[in-house]
Amino acid sequence: MAFFANLIDRSIIMKKMLFVLSLILVCSAVSFGQKLKPIKLLKPQTDGGKPLMQVLKARKSSRVFSNKKLPAQILSNLLWAAFGVNRPVSGKTGKRTAPSACNWQEIDIYVALAEGLYLYDAAANILKPVLAKDIRAAAGRQKFTQDAPVNLIFVTNLTRMGRAKKQEKEFYSATDTGFISQNVYLFCASEGLATVVLGYVNRPALAKKMGLKPDQKIILTQPVGYPKK
Repeated sequence: MAFFANLIDRSIIMKKMLFVLSLILVCSAVSFGQKLKPIKLLKPQTDGGKPLMQVLKARKSSRVFSNKKLPAQILSNLLWAAFGVNRPVSGKTGKRTAPSACNWQEIDIYVALAEGLYLYDAAANILKPVLAKDIRAAAGRQKFTQDAPVNLIFVTNLTRMGRAKKQEKEFYSATDTGFISQNVYLFCASEGLATVVLGYVNRPALAKKMGLKPDQKIILTQPVGYPKK
């Protein structure tokens, strides 16, 4: 009887082990399936839009967003307008739609979407996957950041600024971010989109979620979306 009891116990243990193993395999498969893939952006449409004076007249900050997703073409146009390549240069990353001191191009645009976090590669016109997690709620202390389908996070990479003094790095990083964020404002005014620049951000917490390095600093964030009707 003891022999048969041992066989039954071993059978139960084996079934439990197989069950646990199957759960691990399923979870691994799900995790792999949710892995972010690069997003190839569409060629930006550089013609059309409203006249500059009308856009300046319509420029404003909006804090009420619809959760409607931006079409792929609009997202591509938005990022190009913000800090895309408008003058290709042989052997280099190209000149951009916003100026940067000494052409450091130290500002990176991280794009927080519902499906995850991406890094905008202007030269390749692609969104590189960073994190398969929705971090839009951390892009500002205001609730509406979660409603906006796109949250732009402007991050300066201080290593690109060479031997500039700390005060100079902080000043030019903030200035260059201002140029980019204004491009976003003007694009949104032309396209009937809502946006606002946010400085009220828990930067240490957001940087941790994004996995930023010590020489990467968050300057501002900017949610973008359709206005809520």
